Amino acid sequence: MSRPLPPSVPQQAIGLVGWLLLAFAAAAAGGLASANSGEFYRELVRPSWAPPGWLFGPVWSVLYAFMGIAAWLVWRARGFEGARQELLVFIVQLAANALWTWLFFVWRLGGLAFAEILVLWVLILVTTALFWRVDRIAGALLMPYLAWVSFAAALTLSTWRLNPGLLG
Repeated sequence: MSRPLPPSVPQQAIGLVGWLLLAFAAAAAGGLASANSGEFYRELVRPSWAPPGWLFGPVWSVLYAFMGIAAWLVWRARGFEGARQELLVFIVQLAANALWTWLFFVWRLGGLAFAEILVLWVLILVTTALFWRVDRIAGALLMPYLAWVSFAAALTLSTWRLNPGLLG
């Protein structure tokens, strides 16, 4: 079986933009849910180690950029057909990422948001391992994301427990 030709430079540029757009589309879906989250976040009793609300936007912006670049590196190395499993798991974890914001900030389901972030964490771990096998830089780019979601899982659990009336 012959390997497909690597994408041309224009194809690579279009691919990079496409993967970044996909990652930031997940960000936008979550952003819709968190549009009015600032006031709700301030109402919550938070653990002393919770970051200020303004920090989430910059951190997530960097993480979504890393996600898009990581997916692009895998796509560039093998194409979609050659990395179908890796890229489909990546897309599923993006959807799970966007879902968390809706569960927590819109529907205010703290327990379900915590369970879902654990599923997201596993999906990120699997994606990282799959990407690492294709391109180590792609796998490494997802490690800060895994670390942040680990922190976010602990924060979700703690905040949910501190706010049973607000987070069901």
